[in-house]
Amino acid sequence: MSRSCLYAGQVMHHRMKPARHRFIYRVTSMLVDLEELPQLERRLKLFSRNRFNLFGFYDRDHGDGSDRPLIDQVRATLSEQGLALGQGRVELLCYPRLLGYVFNPLSVFYCYDEQDRLAAILYEVSNTFNQKHNYLIPIEADTDSQIRQSCDKGFYVSPFISMATRYHFRMQPPEQRVAVCIRQTDAEGPVLHATFTGMRQPLTDRQLISTFLRHPLMTLKVIAGIHWEALRIWRKKVPLQPRPTPPAARTTLVTNQGDEQHETV
Repeated sequence: MSRSCLYAGQVMHHRMKPARHRFIYRVTSMLVDLEELPQLERRLKLFSRNRFNLFGFYDRDHGDGSDRPLIDQVRATLSEQGLALGQGRVELLCYPRLLGYVFNPLSVFYCYDEQDRLAAILYEVSNTFNQKHNYLIPIEADTDSQIRQSCDKGFYVSPFISMATRYHFRMQPPEQRVAVCIRQTDAEGPVLHATFTGMRQPLTDRQLISTFLRHPLMTLKVIAGIHWEALRIWRKKVPLQPRPTPPAARTTLVTNQGDEQHETV
């Protein structure tokens, strides 16, 4: 049985300060077992890998931007950061390309060891300046259905939020339901609460066409929504934050839920 699937749900952002701002959008994300990509392309008529289709997945949309198979890139990153997970599976939660276009503010890689235990989560963050950065956080012990992780912000994303903040992740790994919850705080308390929650749907041609009919411009709506909400926030006179030079290293390894070290990958 294929592990790859769709998750239909909603994205919610709630800014607490310096001006309150909240929005909710309905979206559908795709969970891709990276080892299943060849068989998905053979099985589905409306989905292709590295070529145009109604729905698509391009390896170069993630990782280092090359056409090198993404599963190899992720395993190399894990190994170079000292996480020896061998040939354990890697599942990616992201938006697919729709009619050739996609923008993923956050892509989540669930990294399993060879005993099929979830061992690490790789958070790939993209900003609208064509820059990406990874936060790699090992899972330090057996957990229940909810995983809690945290790290300091080290990569510029929103022009309205200071770099001097911290992310607190609360994750429900993909099963019948998936949840990605991020609380961002500064020294004075909560700044932003962002969530994606979705219910599992089969990855079939029938479900893909149903998804397209519900959200025909979904991936364009993501980038358009980012700029529209930014305009609304700017009109509330929220001050702009300076954009620093991005981190020299592509991946930040987070250990002990707070000690960050940079390794060139």
